[in-house]
Amino acid sequence: MLRTLEERDIRFVRLWFTDVLGTLKSVSVAPAELESAFEEGIGFDGSAIEGFARVYESDMIAMPDPTTFQVFPFEGGGSGESARMFCDILMPDGTPSWADPRHVLRRALSKAADKGFTFYTHPEVEFFLLADAPADGGVPTPVDAGGYFDHTTHAIARDFRRQAVLALERIGISVEFSHHEVAPGQQEIDLRYADALTTADNIMTFRHVMREVALSHGVRATFMPKPFTDQPGSGMHTHLSLFEGERNAFHDPADPHKLSKTAKAFIAGVLTHAREFTAVTNQWVNSYKRLFPQMIPDRISEAPAYVCWGHLNRSALVRVPAYGKPNSARVEVRSMDSACNPYLAFAVLLGAGMKGIEEGYELPPGAEDDVWALSSAERRAMGYSALPENLSEAIDVMAGSELVADVLGEHVFDFFLRNKRAEWEEYRREVTPFERKRYLGAL
Repeated sequence: MLRTLEERDIRFVRLWFTDVLGTLKSVSVAPAELESAFEEGIGFDGSAIEGFARVYESDMIAMPDPTTFQVFPFEGGGSGESARMFCDILMPDGTPSWADPRHVLRRALSKAADKGFTFYTHPEVEFFLLADAPADGGVPTPVDAGGYFDHTTHAIARDFRRQAVLALERIGISVEFSHHEVAPGQQEIDLRYADALTTADNIMTFRHVMREVALSHGVRATFMPKPFTDQPGSGMHTHLSLFEGERNAFHDPADPHKLSKTAKAFIAGVLTHAREFTAVTNQWVNSYKRLFPQMIPDRISEAPAYVCWGHLNRSALVRVPAYGKPNSARVEVRSMDSACNPYLAFAVLLGAGMKGIEEGYELPPGAEDDVWALSSAERRAMGYSALPENLSEAIDVMAGSELVADVLGEHVFDFFLRNKRAEWEEYRREVTPFERKRYLGAL
């Protein structure tokens, strides 16, 4: 790595980590300082980072992970190329920080590894390209009027996806598919499956790269779950699988759905605890506008708002896709949005699935109907409970969850709840354009 820095004239190495909410943090170091950074880490004030530390325990260390070193050849300009590495956050005594989201996921993966499992994830990341982002909160303008799988002739959308995929491939992030999504300006890029920690690192890198490439085209990329009232929102449908060595633990050739007992118990765990972890997978006030949207005429809602599973059913919270090869056996969780903290989201999904396996949860019958087409009474009769309908309900449910508290650890669990309660209170007190439009003249 040090030889690469010299050979490619890399002047800056960015050390990356995220706070508890999933905001990317960065400090740049000169290549000459890297050897000491590997030995001693980079000290910083943890009390200035959301959720990391209180003032009287603020000293923390960012320890670069050399396995994540990657050159960013498209960001160098005329001053040499740049590179990045993710960091693990340590306390001054060298122990992992319980506030580090990367450590939260590592801990969950370690527990699964103790049971013989490796956890793989494959995200389908949706986001919007916007021509503007009005500072006054006005409705933005999408860059095109395209729809699902449209071959857009709009130069920005076409060139953006081509350059974005090339940029990702050049830094070692493999892309499986890319296409225009349902809404105007909406894009989807699917990353190839990898172990969950690598995928979470890749998602953080992905969001950074998308914003940078968009800016180079004079537009904005946003991962806001629901920018438009009358258009679908952006999700991050994620395929999950467990492997035991080289064998896919979710596959059973004798089962009608080709699902093993392990897979069924995993799905049951995700369903049983879905309401508890929704505040983590859908962590913003705006996330619930996507899950419970305004119904759009002549369009079927695929928002996964009800706790059920189905084989090929895109209205279900958990979908079992058709697959050919045994090692492709997987389940797709459809509730997560692309603005979540991927480290925490993957940790709670794995924790819920592993709980189902350890406790031998029974999988309920699958849903093969369009769940949104059912009446409320029909959904209740079939046992399909709704996900929390807003952030306030989600944090109340999460607050009573022993599973989520155990997976996140006391520090992250408590901070996350405090921060989200504050966000809800701020939102709840805000007088909105909707209220002024509806009530000023009528009341």
